[in-house]
Amino acid sequence: VFSACFSGPFLMLHPTVYAEILGKKMDEHGSKVYLVNTGWTGGGYGVGKRIDLSGTRKIVTEVLEGNLSGVECETMPGFGLKMPKKVKGVDARILNPKNTWADKKAYDQAAKKLAKMFVKNFKTFTDTDEGKRLERVAGPKIE
Repeated sequence: VFSACFSGPFLMLHPTVYAEILGKKMDEHGSKVYLVNTGWTGGGYGVGKRIDLSGTRKIVTEVLEGNLSGVECETMPGFGLKMPKKVKGVDARILNPKNTWADKKAYDQAAKKLAKMFVKNFKTFTDTDEGKRLERVAGPKIE
């Protein structure tokens, strides 16, 4: 199931207002943001599995201790996300979701489908200048 904004019905303001506030607070406080996959890996439903909790805890610990700042990363095609190549105590294969899929072509197809879903969904937020800007600089790029 695709849901880009679980709390959408409860937002009082346009989502880009919250994005602007978050960006300003991050700049003001020098914050860094990490996206940690705690969900599915290794294939679609029935093939893949949930990422194990111990690996997730190790990644979060390394983030909180500041150990991922400046590490060597690779970029996720389409999404532009930076993925560390190594995290202490974690199987490096799970750091890039494509590495966990036996069928790499199926992964590429699933990733492209997901990117298209995000692009389509994001169109609903481009009714403001900030929404248009965010779509241009932060939204997925479909190749």
